[in-house]
Amino acid sequence: MHKSSDRPLLFVQHRCPFALKVRLYLLESGVFNSVDLREATSPDEEQSMRDEVSQHLEEIEFPAARFGQEYVSGSDVIIERLVQKGGPAPAQLPTLQAYLDGPFAQLHEFVGRITAMEEVGRKAVTS
Repeated sequence: MHKSSDRPLLFVQHRCPFALKVRLYLLESGVFNSVDLREATSPDEEQSMRDEVSQHLEEIEFPAARFGQEYVSGSDVIIERLVQKGGPAPAQLPTLQAYLDGPFAQLHEFVGRITAMEEVGRKAVTS
């Protein structure tokens, strides 16, 4: 059995779609119980996580994870690390793929549209 400090530690925001992506990977791959989860459900909890992660990463981005003494951030990086530790490839997980192809892809499209509209607004203000 792993000591708690030997287990990966996942830092997530409660309503984050990228955190959900990692959680779906963990659940569907059957490795959820092999990681420790630290979830921010309030601004104070998020600040506490930011304080810890900022000591190890230049750019703070959630989800983040600690693997041993190394900190990483980004859902794809975290999932790839879990695959390297023996987890299945994401393409083998149909529920994760349904999320990535459906709601997650739609969210990316929506965010892209908003970003484009904001850019147009900024250019209009500076013109």
